[in-house]
Amino acid sequence: MKKIQVEQAVGMPLCHDITAMRDGFKGAAFRRGHIIAEADIPELLKLGKRTVFVWEECAGEIHEEDAAMRLAAMTPVEGAHCTPPSEGKVLLIADVPGMLRVDTELLRQVNSIPDLTVAALPDHYPVEPGSRLASMRIVPLVTREENIRRAEALCAGKSLLRLRPYRERSAGVIITGSELYSGRVKDRFEPVVREKLGRYPGRILGASVCDDNLEMIVNAGREYLDRGADLLIFSGGMSVDPDDVTPAAIRALGAEVVSYGVPAQPGNMTLAAYLGGTAILGVPGAAVSLPVTMFDVLLPQIFTGDRLTREELIRLGEGGLCQMCPSCHFPNCTFGRY
Repeated sequence: MKKIQVEQAVGMPLCHDITAMRDGFKGAAFRRGHIIAEADIPELLKLGKRTVFVWEECAGEIHEEDAAMRLAAMTPVEGAHCTPPSEGKVLLIADVPGMLRVDTELLRQVNSIPDLTVAALPDHYPVEPGSRLASMRIVPLVTREENIRRAEALCAGKSLLRLRPYRERSAGVIITGSELYSGRVKDRFEPVVREKLGRYPGRILGASVCDDNLEMIVNAGREYLDRGADLLIFSGGMSVDPDDVTPAAIRALGAEVVSYGVPAQPGNMTLAAYLGGTAILGVPGAAVSLPVTMFDVLLPQIFTGDRLTREELIRLGEGGLCQMCPSCHFPNCTFGRY
């Protein structure tokens, strides 16, 4: 690569995109490979380009677009595709709905290599088709090829990024509370859970209202398990009051409790458990009155089929405090990044 005056570059190919920003437009005014013509000189000067770079073969160097394509190729992601290089970068775009998983330590190592930059959405981020997952580029126009080789060696046999697609789930909903069972108070959780589960593939087997009775709650859970439920959602009775029996009922089912209580608000008293391949969530009452709680944070991973771990739930402490914004933008916010 060599730098020359624009007036001397007529007939030569550009080795990089030249970006223009004007009247709300930002994009490439001239593309890499464009053969510079005499008529291009006034426009280049208007863009502040008195000099341009043209390609000059140099052993051991790699161009920004070739580098970006190599960075993209070292971390193939099923369910996503890469864009052609533009302005030196390649974008990774989701093709299916799901949750992005990021190997954060591996990403740190790659970005520690000189000139290389891989920018991604946070780990555990729910995405839809068309979502931008990551951008890959080098900072200068060229870098030493050995830098790319270092990144490729780091990522060999590993998954820097993964898009975990949602799987179908059959859900049973158990709503507890003597005031609801007696009819003194109208239940408000069923419509909430139906709306939230409607965002994911699968079906709701039913919603049962139970008294604050351990045996009744356990029997309701077993009925749904017998009908093929691989997701049980319990609401009500999740506080620390002595007569709140829902956590005890979940244990009585034989479930392994991953965590009862998480370092996050709203949804402090959330319970996460598993019974074989069936995921179980105990959802506190905040889910009825607030637009977003831990229920919303954990559902995407539940629907990928990836098991929640206590270590992951502990990490909720950083980013686990909802800011209660007047207009909710979840998941485009700090809440629930774990």
